[in-house]
Amino acid sequence: MADFKVILAQDLRQANRDQAAANRARFKTSDVMVVNLISSPGAGKTSILEATLARLAGEMKIGVIEGDIATSRDAARIAGWKVPVVQINTAGACHLDAALIAAALPELPLEELDLLFIENVGNLVCPAEFDLGEDVKVGILSVAEGSDKPLKYPLVFQEAQVLLLNKIDLLPYTDFDLAAFRQDLKALNPNLLVITLSARTGEGLEEWFLWLKQLVASKKKQTSPCGATA
Repeated sequence: MADFKVILAQDLRQANRDQAAANRARFKTSDVMVVNLISSPGAGKTSILEATLARLAGEMKIGVIEGDIATSRDAARIAGWKVPVVQINTAGACHLDAALIAAALPELPLEELDLLFIENVGNLVCPAEFDLGEDVKVGILSVAEGSDKPLKYPLVFQEAQVLLLNKIDLLPYTDFDLAAFRQDLKALNPNLLVITLSARTGEGLEEWFLWLKQLVASKKKQTSPCGATA
């Protein structure tokens, strides 16, 4: 009988959970808030990220990890905003994992950052299954994708703390059912905050920016000597 080792998927998932915990501990030590952006390709992750950098990079120190199967185009766009950015190419994998994030961290001035965005590989399914050590997951959907996505791909909507419904300016030109969409989201995740916005026109972006500022402030309060026991 051949002598070989069988590696079970559950072992790989446990290894990812262990590395995610190590990443989370490092983020906590560095006092940086980490946001994992998840969406399908073309939903507008990078455009929203650029709008966010344009508005907030002068108020806080922001870094970005870009995840793509190939190319460094998104990282080049982000680098134009003069913020630290690292590109991860997965060479075919449909998601980032905790080990890839850990490998990228030495390339970032982590202790100097207030906020770190992880722009995951464009995919509504796999990225939601893998903890990277982030503080929060933010889902992004565009109205062009259809209002049926929460029930078809529920996990990301269940795991996310915030859902950004992008390209809201296109709503009149689609058959997107906003009422049914909100109803489905409420059934999946009653606590999910939904922000409707348009990265192109700027509609709704201020609500997103305010949420981010409050998020960063909440972590600073938790890790400050006085806030730790507040």
